[in-house]
Amino acid sequence: MGNESTPISHELRAKRATSFGGAAAAYAAHRPDYPIAAVRWGLSGAAKAPVNVLDLAAGTGKLTTTLVEQGLTVTAVEPDEQMLAQLRHALPGITALDGHAERIPLETASVDAVFVGQAFHWFDAEPALTEISRVLRPGGVLVTLWNYDDLSVPWVAEFGELFGAPTGRTWAASAARLPDHPNFAPSEQETFRHKQRRTAESLVATLATHSHVLAAASEERAAILRTAQEFLAGRPETASGEFDRPIVVTGFRARRR
Repeated sequence: MGNESTPISHELRAKRATSFGGAAAAYAAHRPDYPIAAVRWGLSGAAKAPVNVLDLAAGTGKLTTTLVEQGLTVTAVEPDEQMLAQLRHALPGITALDGHAERIPLETASVDAVFVGQAFHWFDAEPALTEISRVLRPGGVLVTLWNYDDLSVPWVAEFGELFGAPTGRTWAASAARLPDHPNFAPSEQETFRHKQRRTAESLVATLATHSHVLAAASEERAAILRTAQEFLAGRPETASGEFDRPIVVTGFRARRR
């Protein structure tokens, strides 16, 4: 949420990257899913229709669920044991493995597509792209997706300015394409409209699952969430009942050479 303009230190970035496990249940309950249109666009970037797909840094399975619903054979890889436990509980029928983007526990040329939802900005890009290219078959596709608030909507933009931004928004907003890598063709970019049904309380709960809030000191975290609740209570669009949280999904896809 919001617009983050200043870079963060390596130490703070590492703290944020590992902050999600303690909030795994809340993450599963309150983070938005991914639109089918974005997933289908990503799949269409492969040389032939994918069958076996890897959801890398799968978290609690938000994107995994959409991939499974497309009839794909999905393997999920996630480094945080608490997030992985949530995923296994939600999707007991899929293969879910402990692993990192830079060390993927799959055989070479074993998948047709690799999806990364809301996580590529946490990777060490060059070794991650090398490892992703290893597990992809030639002609396969890498697809990265980010869900972020639609800042063209005035109340959303004001909310974001007040309450900070996920690290990934800065990456996705500033990047015209994925980093160059010899094993991948130049990437393509697309955006998609999406929405999430929320109340003031559940939107505050969503905000509480973002890394800049999770990594904050307890008093600062409480103050952020209290002020967010007061803001939403004071806006006619969000003061009572349910409303749509408008979302823009940014996607990048790159074909394996």
